[in-house]
Amino acid sequence: MLAYCNLYQCIIPVLVPHFNVGNGNLKLFYCSLGCSPEIHVTGVPANRNPGVWCERMGGMTQMPLVAAIALIVTAVLFVVGIITLIVGFATHRVSMESPLADDDDNDDLSDDTATLLSMLPGASVVVDEHDEVVRCNPAAYRLGVVSDDAIAQQHVLDAIHEARKSGGKRQFDLTTDTPERYVADQNKGDHVATQSVHRPNWLKVTVGRINEQFVIVLITDVSDVIRFAQVRDSFITNVSEQLLGPTEALAKLADSLESGNLDEQQVAADARQVRSSCSKLNHMVSDLLLLIRAQEPITPSSANRLNVMEQLRATAARLEPQAAEAGVQLNIKGDDDLVINGEADQIDSAVTKLIENAIGYSKENGVVSVSASKDKDGDRAVIRVIDQGTGIAKKDQARIFERFYRGVEQSNRTADGVGLGLAIVKHVALTHHGDVTVWSAPGQGSTFSLTLPLAQ
Repeated sequence: MLAYCNLYQCIIPVLVPHFNVGNGNLKLFYCSLGCSPEIHVTGVPANRNPGVWCERMGGMTQMPLVAAIALIVTAVLFVVGIITLIVGFATHRVSMESPLADDDDNDDLSDDTATLLSMLPGASVVVDEHDEVVRCNPAAYRLGVVSDDAIAQQHVLDAIHEARKSGGKRQFDLTTDTPERYVADQNKGDHVATQSVHRPNWLKVTVGRINEQFVIVLITDVSDVIRFAQVRDSFITNVSEQLLGPTEALAKLADSLESGNLDEQQVAADARQVRSSCSKLNHMVSDLLLLIRAQEPITPSSANRLNVMEQLRATAARLEPQAAEAGVQLNIKGDDDLVINGEADQIDSAVTKLIENAIGYSKENGVVSVSASKDKDGDRAVIRVIDQGTGIAKKDQARIFERFYRGVEQSNRTADGVGLGLAIVKHVALTHHGDVTVWSAPGQGSTFSLTLPLAQ
């Protein structure tokens, strides 16, 4: 019988250069790239052991059929083994470089522990003996405790080491900032913001050891409680200070009336002082109430959908008499299709404060422009209030959003302010998951940009 077998480039002679068969020596040799891959198999002579003849380049070499098959199987297994080893090594490298790729397979937390962690309020983080994060929820990233799958706060990392060593728990307070990737981009729009606002995160942290391998970090966000306490303390402190002016004016007027030696001009002057002090006190109390309401959380719903341009036109119409009295022109323009989820009274308060400030710091015959448009990404509304007034001094720009802060440069129209207007704007923006930024230069005016997410 005659058959043809194609062995690509004679791989068997390469793998096994010598092979002994029975009473003969089978010498396999390498075939160059130019040799024919055909091997002619012929019948077996009667005086030979059963086998086949391999004819190559005019030479005859004996190769038993069983041995050839075994050799082929060995070669295949060898190649498969090499491939398996390479794939296994590569898979191991990937798993080592991505410790959080599959938490369920890579950590040894029990099912009960994992279930309990998923039910805990607030943020939680689990780290292993190498300080690598193996379990974490999104809140820990947003609060700035975890970054790039690692503990971002050195105080927390130190507490983890202590808890792992001693077995006890550590409790402490921590203040963090929300990472930039989790807040609105503060450089969007036509102007680059020189100052922007954010809220710090006030946290209560508990660190304890689960077992020899794992340590857990539990985080409670108490920022709302702290902010309320700050507003309360500011109210008490500043109202007490502001009450001194009216009470002194009232006491002076009472002395004049009680003395019996009435000077009409003096009494009139004292009365004007009392009226001015009472007006300022009333303004402050009103702003403090607005500030408290500005920090109430907003839940997006169909009930609080708000058309931005309708709100801007309504606010501008109410402030038009004030602008006319100051000799300032109000211009309103924008996209009529912008809709946000917002509390109308809070948005009105924020826009009112921005426009009132722009009017107050504008020169006579000046122009205040109010506009609304989408940002570059198309998912947020940007309300801009632009004036051509005196601008804000560089030293004041870093503090203008603080409660009760007033810059050095004040006009007659702003003298009665108490320094709460921009604090109200800031908290309205943050409560609505937005941002407020300012661009200003002395002598060139100011641009305030209130950025709010569009309704879905």
